[in-house]
Amino acid sequence: MPHHTSLIAILVFGFVLAFVLGALANKLRLSPLVGYLLAGVLAGPFTPGFVGDAELAPQLAEIGVILLMFGVGLHFSLRDLMSVKNIAIPGAVGQIAVATLLGWGLAELMGWRHIEGLVFGFSLATASTVVLLRAMEERRLLDTRRGKIAVGWLIVEDLACVIALVLIPALAGALGDGGGGSVSAGDVAKALAVTFGKVAAFVAFMLIVGRKAIPWVLERIAGTGSRELFTLAVLSIAMGVAFGSAALFGVSFALGAFFAGMLLNESEFSHQAANDSLPMRDAFAVLFFVSVGMLFDPRILVEQPLQVLATTLIIVFGKSVAAYAIVRAFGHPNATALTISTSLAQIGEFAFIIAGLGMTLKILPKDGHDLVLAGALITIMLNPLLFMVLDRWQAREDARVAARAEPEPEVVPVDIANHAIVVGYGRVGSQLAQLLQERGVPVVVVEEDADRVAQARGNGFPTVRGNVANRRVMLEAAPERANLAIFAMPQALEAGEAIERLKAINPALSVLARAHSEAQVKHLLQHGADAAVLAERELAYSLTEMVMATPPYRALRTQAAAQPA
Repeated sequence: MPHHTSLIAILVFGFVLAFVLGALANKLRLSPLVGYLLAGVLAGPFTPGFVGDAELAPQLAEIGVILLMFGVGLHFSLRDLMSVKNIAIPGAVGQIAVATLLGWGLAELMGWRHIEGLVFGFSLATASTVVLLRAMEERRLLDTRRGKIAVGWLIVEDLACVIALVLIPALAGALGDGGGGSVSAGDVAKALAVTFGKVAAFVAFMLIVGRKAIPWVLERIAGTGSRELFTLAVLSIAMGVAFGSAALFGVSFALGAFFAGMLLNESEFSHQAANDSLPMRDAFAVLFFVSVGMLFDPRILVEQPLQVLATTLIIVFGKSVAAYAIVRAFGHPNATALTISTSLAQIGEFAFIIAGLGMTLKILPKDGHDLVLAGALITIMLNPLLFMVLDRWQAREDARVAARAEPEPEVVPVDIANHAIVVGYGRVGSQLAQLLQERGVPVVVVEEDADRVAQARGNGFPTVRGNVANRRVMLEAAPERANLAIFAMPQALEAGEAIERLKAINPALSVLARAHSEAQVKHLLQHGADAAVLAERELAYSLTEMVMATPPYRALRTQAAAQPA
């Protein structure tokens, strides 16, 4: 058996390069996406050294697209959208239209066809979910009115891209191979009608059959108690529905995966499905960005610098000015408009998917794809700098706009003291917080997942949303006035780092943590935990006590208790 194959080589080099460059980008306070894309550039055919398999890379990217879209559907929140629909829907549609027209205008100047210009312009219209959410979370804005508008805006953009993934192949088919020749409006209408008919059949099938079948299957698999089977079931649903939607209904993999995630989101197992599929989704998302970077020819930066500059200006200024004007036109404060426009001044995942689809269907030239990638790389790197400028402006203008700016929600009472901080509101943390509350212990919850945050607040707990490793999140839980911190999250390695920082803020704080191995117990204690509970061992002790309390074994327990120590 050979030890070196194209698949193994591209996986190894892709992951290693992405890890090294992603970690470096994170160190430089840039999005790791920059590192992943640069890893692809280094592994591509346009740079010296290792060259990945050009046929395998698109297939891996397709898997990445399926899992990315599955994740989008899994976290799709109609509730979040409806809460800000009056600004998010018209705002996102207007901003997409402006960006598309600007991109189309640039394409006209370069002599491209109309369809190529429209695909190019639309590729520049949607922001990266990863970059936007990270910027919002770092600034504790997700739970503010500004943050909700930005997330709602993002949801509309995602939905627009899902619709585009349906329409673009239909338009390409109506225009013929390469999009050349003349076609009548009737031909276009016929192609669109056929496409919408297929999509309608697929949607009807998913709503009638999938909505019942998917939760039913997951419930039966969850009942087996096998975690690996449950994870396999989730991935099988994502991949199976995506493939089936293409094979049976002729719609895209992406649309099928999105619907699979959206229907799964309605299930009571959605949190477990999201958590169990996350490692696989993250891994293939990285490979997606690497494979996209492999298609990028960096020579375009030298050969067409003006076109690259114009593309960047459309993304950074064209989109931002449009978003700013729309938000202000709807009567929102200047700070809100600047926050929204800055957060949208970049492009990411969907830009690559749309541009890649356009190039595959020959309705976007290779130069157009390279310009989209160049624009993404530059704007993702610029976005943190734009936010730094905004933060400084906000600090200077705070006194002046305080009366007009919408206040930040008070999630933790300013007078709270002697409380317990419960990190993680999952199956363990939610029960723990409830028991502490019943015993009169004040509780502050720290949780990253939006749905669990809403659940905790609905149950009456002051809840800080975010990763406890983030210093701002940590300080918002008031650790300096707390008596106790309990890490109910299962990630012991991450908990160790956070415990060390909590102890630095309040050395008198008692810290308890959850572990699943002796090594994790040792790690937690080394980083300052006062005690670490090995979940499996405590479960064994509890079950043993229950066994000894049953009639057949009570005598043995009585004898053991009567024996002298």
